[in-house]
Parts: sequence; structure tokens; C-alpha cells
Amino acid sequence: MLFVRSLLLLVYFAVFTVPYATACFIAFPFMRADRRYWMAVGWCRTTMFVTRWLNGIRYRVQGMENLPDGPAVLLSKHQSAWETVAFPAVMPRPLCYVFKRELLYVPFFGWALGMLKMVHIDRKEGKHAFDSVTRQGKQRMSEGAWVIMFPEGTRTPVGKQGKYKTGGARFALATGAPVVPIAHNAGRVWPRNSFFKYPGIVTVSIGQPIDTAGLTADEVNTRVETWIEAEMRRIDPAAYSVTDAPPATTARI
Repeated sequence: MLFVRSLLLLVYFAVFTVPYATACFIAFPFMRADRRYWMAVGWCRTTMFVTRWLNGIRYRVQGMENLPDGPAVLLSKHQSAWETVAFPAVMPRPLCYVFKRELLYVPFFGWALGMLKMVHIDRKEGKHAFDSVTRQGKQRMSEGAWVIMFPEGTRTPVGKQGKYKTGGARFALATGAPVVPIAHNAGRVWPRNSFFKYPGIVTVSIGQPIDTAGLTADEVNTRVETWIEAEMRRIDPAAYSVTDAPPATTARI
């Protein structure tokens, strides 16, 4: 049954995504940028409904009251493809993902992404790439969006911790925006590089904003890493052994 349900989800993606993206291509030129975004989010919300009904994947969000009423940089744990789909459907403001420019050339998905106001990184720009990201991010936040990044860069297996890169912290400092750390255990139901999708409840925990004023990028990054990894052990203790402690900075913070 698990195989069949996972296969049906794959069929859903193949059958639903292409016509939905085509509809976006047709409608987007006649829509404002904000309406384009919410039309695209319709795909995310539909997918969340399908995975709940078909695969038994539900979720709960803790700490919504911690989201600021203003510009913010969201820095999240990255375990799965689930969060990239779920966050736009859950968050009350438009999210602006930072992604590699190469994704714009992915058929349908990338084409639709290119018509939305996101932040893309052109690695060919070399040392000027970060300046371009900062410029794009400031513009998006001035329009009411939150910028979201995954400091680990790539998806990490359940119970594991990747290296937290300082790009998100540096971006927050450059824009003067607070950082909001987010922990979740989506890898339990939607493991990375796995065909199978498992029934269960994803817990998403949103931490209090971290004011970046007066801090260095390393200090911001350490606070984000410490909170997320400690929170991961709270919301998913079974994934971590009793000898696996969060970063040593936890005690100090």
C-alpha cells in the first residue's frame, strides 16, 4: 500500500504540474506580481491537501506568533522537499527563495519560477554574486516578502546535522533584517532522495526573531545553528542518540 500511495503521488505530480504551470504561463503576463505568487501557491496548497489525503502526511506549526510584522530572513532546517512546498502554503506573507540560476531552465517548474519575484544566484558573477543577491533581496523585502534560505545548503538525513554556512546571516546583516530560525522534522515523512512517502505528522517550530544589530555573521550563524539543533532534539528526540548533544554553544546561549 505504501508503494501504491507513493506511486500515485508521483502520478499526481506528473499529471497536475504540467497543466498548472501552463495555466500560470498564460495568466502571469496579465497579473500583478503578488497575484502571480498566490496563484503559484495554489499548487503548493493543492499538493499539501493531496499528500494529506493520499499519503497521510499532516503537519502542525508551533511559534507562529514569533513571525515579525515586517522584513525578515527565515533560516530553516533542510531535510526534505516537503518544506519547500509547505512553507509557501503555511506562511502568511510571500516567501522569496534564494536559488541557483540554473533552476530557471528546468522545464515547467523553472519556467514558472522565473516569472515569480524570487532571488537567483548567478555563479558566473563570482564575487559580485552576493551583491546581486543582497540587491534583489532588499527589493523583495521592500515589497512585503520574507526571504528564506537553508543555511545547511543541502538536505540532511534525519538525525544528522550539516555544516551551517554564513550566507543567510551575511544577507541579514547586509539588509538589516532580523533572522527567524525554523526547525522541523519533515525528513520523517518525506526522506531525501526517497521514492516512498510515509504517513505521519510534521512538526514545524518557529523560533523568536534574532536581532542582528551589533552582531557578526559568525555570531548570528552560531545562534541560528544552536537554536535549530537544540529544537530538533526537542521535537524529534528519537532521531538523536542519548550521546548526541547539540552544539556546545547551546549552554552559553
